[in-house]
Amino acid sequence: MDLSLGTLLSILSAMSLMGCAGHVSTRTIEQHMQQQDSASHTESATFGGGCFWCTEAIFESLKGVVSVVSGYAGGTVESPTYEQVCTGKTGHAEVVQIKFDPKVITYEELLEVFFLTHDPTTLNRQGNDIGTQYRSIILFHNDRQKALAEQTKAELQEAGAWDDPIVTEIAPLQKFYPAEEYHQDYFAKNPEKAYCQAVIRPKMEKFRKVFKAKLKDGGLK
Repeated sequence: MDLSLGTLLSILSAMSLMGCAGHVSTRTIEQHMQQQDSASHTESATFGGGCFWCTEAIFESLKGVVSVVSGYAGGTVESPTYEQVCTGKTGHAEVVQIKFDPKVITYEELLEVFFLTHDPTTLNRQGNDIGTQYRSIILFHNDRQKALAEQTKAELQEAGAWDDPIVTEIAPLQKFYPAEEYHQDYFAKNPEKAYCQAVIRPKMEKFRKVFKAKLKDGGLK
């Protein structure tokens, strides 16, 4: 599903996704890491697009994605807690680290999903979630990812995909810190919570309609 820019813009127009999403796994952080270590054929990607409960859920639902861990990156404080990150003083963003099989889903496709499932034009916020921890950010793992991220951002900007300029930060990944266990698989564990019902589920439903063919077993039920 390596989409042309025209197709990407058509999907963007149809979706207009803002908010959060969900998935159906309940693995612990330790299990996530074990899976990552054993999956030598995988590659890694790290994105921040607002609340990591939402971003995690979207990417977990895609075929070819082996695991997704919510966490913190892009800041200066070592081993930050959620409470510290929420102050906005650590410099970290809420992000997800994705392990994926490039034979099934490419980094380019992950970039497409990233840009289509949040608003990359709002500085330090997504919807009602406000603060530097909610900024739009791509943390690249190598030079190829950097080039692809910059190219995709530039093409979308030139095409006028949004009325406002894209403010997505593109930076090298220095260190990723997994978030506390209660943040992992949040939507699957807490589907009846008000935030999940009001923000995550509606976004996931829109996402599933557009990317149905790319979802694991049809995606979230």
